[in-house]
Amino acid sequence: MSATYEGPTPGFLVWRLSMKWRVAVDRAVVPLGLTHAQYSLVASLLGMERSGVRPSQRQLADHTGLEPLYVSKLARALEAAGLVERAPDPADTRAVQLSLTAHGRAVTRRAITVVQRLLDQLLEPMGGLDGPRTEVLTRELAILLDTPLDTPLDIPPVDIPPHSPHSPDSPDQVGSPDFPTEE
Repeated sequence: MSATYEGPTPGFLVWRLSMKWRVAVDRAVVPLGLTHAQYSLVASLLGMERSGVRPSQRQLADHTGLEPLYVSKLARALEAAGLVERAPDPADTRAVQLSLTAHGRAVTRRAITVVQRLLDQLLEPMGGLDGPRTEVLTRELAILLDTPLDTPLDIPPVDIPPHSPHSPDSPDQVGSPDFPTEE
């Protein structure tokens, strides 16, 4: 089934909204020493801790939708900043559990307040956070997030010609013979 769109596709709108939100949150939390990705991690960690869970890095990755390797990198940076503690998981010697420090909890609470105000601003045209349109949007987004997106297996691979922008041997420096600079 296909659809023809006269304007932007739903996929494009999802992309644009996610970028708009990411940039806005990045700007909002930078005074607190956080990036949007770090905020997502510490806010999720605070929520999980409130539920009595001390998650492993893998559990936090699954919860946030971030790659486990990226969560590990973020956790190390947050640990270096004194916001997160990493400790071996007593149930699995290969796993690392995460928890917020007292300072991390304080920063996270401030960040949540800032991001909450930003969310209120974003949703105001739809009646605000408690509006019926926002409730519908939230349910629809949850459905989309629960829908698996597997790469179709019936698409044959494409041969990429040498020196195309997507080939492994393509030059990546401006000023190379394939990417001349203006003189």
